Amino acid sequence: MTQIQFNNALLGLRDKLHYYALSLTSDSERADDLLQETFLKALTYRDKFTQNTNFKAWIYTIMKNTFINDYRRNVKTKNTFDGSNNDFHLMFSKDKVYPAPDSFYSTKEIHKNINALEDEYKIPFTMFLDGYKYKEIAEKLDLPLGTVKSRIFFTRKKLEKSLNEYSDN
Repeated sequence: MTQIQFNNALLGLRDKLHYYALSLTSDSERADDLLQETFLKALTYRDKFTQNTNFKAWIYTIMKNTFINDYRRNVKTKNTFDGSNNDFHLMFSKDKVYPAPDSFYSTKEIHKNINALEDEYKIPFTMFLDGYKYKEIAEKLDLPLGTVKSRIFFTRKKLEKSLNEYSDN
């Protein structure tokens, strides 16, 4: 695909991409920014596009991944300008719910129940709680991905059953 063909194909998708950006952001200005960033990335990484593949899917994937990455970045860095001498302060999330003092017993009880599990369930579940992805757990434990997913699912169900007195709170 020549540079001109690439540019024409990209511009031909502009309206559809803008509509998709609006569906992701629900804001016209943010959608315009997302569209512009998608175009920039597509032009920058033009050489990464493989001939005879779905160009439209490639562009939509760029937009979706850009949106997801921007969203994650914005959630991590909630900074605000407050007019003081210190230009920026890290804000604590206002919608974050901090645990009540009586919930610490529940946490202790949950950990006790997790530690009482058989290793085949406890290890994948604790790895999942520590932030590992299913695929990473499967690779580290040398297990099939489906096995890891089902063990984590069944562990949740076991914990739910054993801790049912806390689920009503």
